[in-house]
Amino acid sequence: MRYENPIELTKERRNYMISEIQNYYSKERDEIIGELAAGLILDFVMEKIAPEFYNQGVYDSHRYMVEAAEDLLAIIK
Repeated sequence: MRYENPIELTKERRNYMISEIQNYYSKERDEIIGELAAGLILDFVMEKIAPEFYNQGVYDSHRYMVEAAEDLLAIIK
């Protein structure tokens, strides 16, 4: 079952991320982008890309827990 829940950010965290996107464009691409453009990029990343990283983290955590449970069963005498 897949549960679609948009990632929610505080206003402060969102503003920080927008600022980081603007800084990236300024330093790496020598371009100045406004808050609106940076916010749209952030929205795109959060909608299309971030769920892939989240899902990979869930998968990795599950795999770790399964391996840890198997290790735990190994101590049965």
